[in-house]
Amino acid sequence: MLIPYVAFNIFYLSSNQADLRRFVTVISVLCLFLSMSMHSTIDDGIYLDGRYVLMYFGLVFGGIPTGFILLLEFMVFRFSLGGSGLLSALISTSLTFPLSIYSSHLYHKIKNKAIITVTTGILCCFIPTCVLISIYPTAVKENFLIKIVFVAVQNGVGIWLLTSLFAKSISDREMSFRYAQTEKIEAVSQVAASLVHEVRNPLTAVKGFLKLIYEAPLPREKVMQYIDISMEEIARTEAILSDYLSLSKPLSQNVEKFDLSSHLQSVVEVLMPFANMNNVVLKMEIHVNGVWINANGDKVKQALLNLIKNALEACTPNEDGLVTTKLTVQNGEAILIVSDNGVGMTKEAVERLGSIYYSTKSNGTGLGLTFSYQVIHDLEGTVKVNSVLGVGTSFIITIPLNSDIND
Repeated sequence: MLIPYVAFNIFYLSSNQADLRRFVTVISVLCLFLSMSMHSTIDDGIYLDGRYVLMYFGLVFGGIPTGFILLLEFMVFRFSLGGSGLLSALISTSLTFPLSIYSSHLYHKIKNKAIITVTTGILCCFIPTCVLISIYPTAVKENFLIKIVFVAVQNGVGIWLLTSLFAKSISDREMSFRYAQTEKIEAVSQVAASLVHEVRNPLTAVKGFLKLIYEAPLPREKVMQYIDISMEEIARTEAILSDYLSLSKPLSQNVEKFDLSSHLQSVVEVLMPFANMNNVVLKMEIHVNGVWINANGDKVKQALLNLIKNALEACTPNEDGLVTTKLTVQNGEAILIVSDNGVGMTKEAVERLGSIYYSTKSNGTGLGLTFSYQVIHDLEGTVKVNSVLGVGTSFIITIPLNSDIND
């Protein structure tokens, strides 16, 4: 009965393209089959399984069509089993299924969903028990304790547990992607403030050279020199703004082959003004060009932005703040090291990094780092963190290369 919750967390929690209704329908049909195949029994033909739990779950998260698919599956399976308990099974289901439909409707209407879930669980425990007592009093009396315990735990607690856990997983998944975009906007906004200063410098230079050319006659060679310098400043400004705009656009879902080294360079260029504004030296070491990987370029750029920006912020209290990014290739993997000499972290803080809503910053949500961890893990990469409180932190990230191109 808990397979839907476990499967969702394994396969769909980090994906924002999952078709929830289709997933619920498929997994509910599978789990109902398994539950009825592995039933318990208190007498010949009287079977106990998780049908009520899975039907309610299917109705709540899959809708009415999913509920009727499960009902049809149950009817076919139960008739094939036969036995003396067939009548009680049909009566119990005919009473609990309409109740589950109504409860699933209320579940989406009212705010306090726990009351609906617990009430449904109690009724799905009470109704089948009463039906069995009415039709098979002897069988129930001989197995009264196991019947009460089994039904109470399986139906009552099962409905509450599966529904509550699955609802929380859906909520965490939606909030994670929503806040990942929010963190992206916040990070880009902070970088934009530093870009204003960076763009102002070349514009001031261009303005000065144009003023010199306008106010006094100069030799043609001098004019051409001023124009060349101005064009270089404008080109540098355009490159920075282009990289900034590529980071600020909404995240796409396309997976493509791209060069990690060039993406790292563009992210460092965008963050350089932010580092200068916070009096932190930002260095980059790339020991190999053309580091090709298969990934979503927008997501990788955002992950790099989060990691390097966090390192820069960790160094702001220091007068000699230094952040170094180093990219190498070894054993078919790209190895990226982001190191800083900032405030550092305790061992407990390092172990909790990447957990949803955990942040070492007083005003942080932790979702930026959670998003970065998800992106790296989706690429079958790894993240290792070495940190000493008061000394600094190093993030060691490994990502498999695209062997077709890098070979």
